Amino acid sequence: MTEHKIYNENCFDTLNRLKGEGKKVNIILTSPPYNTARCVNTERAREILNQRYDIHFDNMTDEEYRNWTKDLFNEFDNVLAENGVILYNISYGSENPNAMWEAIEAIRSTNFMIADTIIWKKSSALPNNTSPNKLTRIVEFVFVICRKSEFGTFQANKGIKSVSERGQKYYENVFNYIEAPNNDGPCKLNKATYSSDLVLHLLNIYARENDVIYDPFMGTGTTIIGCHKFMGGRNNIVCYGSELSAAQIEFSENRIAEYKAKHFVESALF
Repeated sequence: MTEHKIYNENCFDTLNRLKGEGKKVNIILTSPPYNTARCVNTERAREILNQRYDIHFDNMTDEEYRNWTKDLFNEFDNVLAENGVILYNISYGSENPNAMWEAIEAIRSTNFMIADTIIWKKSSALPNNTSPNKLTRIVEFVFVICRKSEFGTFQANKGIKSVSERGQKYYENVFNYIEAPNNDGPCKLNKATYSSDLVLHLLNIYARENDVIYDPFMGTGTTIIGCHKFMGGRNNIVCYGSELSAAQIEFSENRIAEYKAKHFVESALF
């Protein structure tokens, strides 16, 4: 059964807490703030973007966002277990698409590197219908990130299909393309949630029994729901999270309790 704990604090505080307690995590799976509110053209558009979260304002400068990303990954390095992996879902704002790539570039100055890129095709698109030249986006990125020293050994679940006479192993195809819903439903506290089905797909590729998962931006509990879906809840996964909003934590706990009551009680009846 999945166990979880959500800390009502900044993720940097939680990372320091985990480090101080000597705890390690096998997978960091998250969708961080995209930092897109600052670059829009009108005050009204800025107001709408800032309403995505109940307390967080997504409006750092580009330089602040790059430095924040670098600091975040330096802290990840302290708690990620050997051969652990970071699954980092991030996209960009239509007014400043370079910001995402600059943030990803900042990771290169840490001990981490991009090992793979997964394309997430969502169920419905984000319209850009007021633009004469920018395309309507229906995909986002999930960057698979590992330590530079562990590029050849980081954790994944690819099965062996065959072994040649010389001992060469050939592995099954696991495609870097996932189709999953945009989210698990509307929430007035957070309008930038992602999908527990996406989380499940990622865990199927990278997670193992007894793993510890950490989401530094837990939001409405989507990562924990995905952990419960993993192996139908028949696992010993532990999931930690950080979340600034006490209201979102309360929402998460209620949502998780409802999910467990519905799915695990039903499964026990058959």
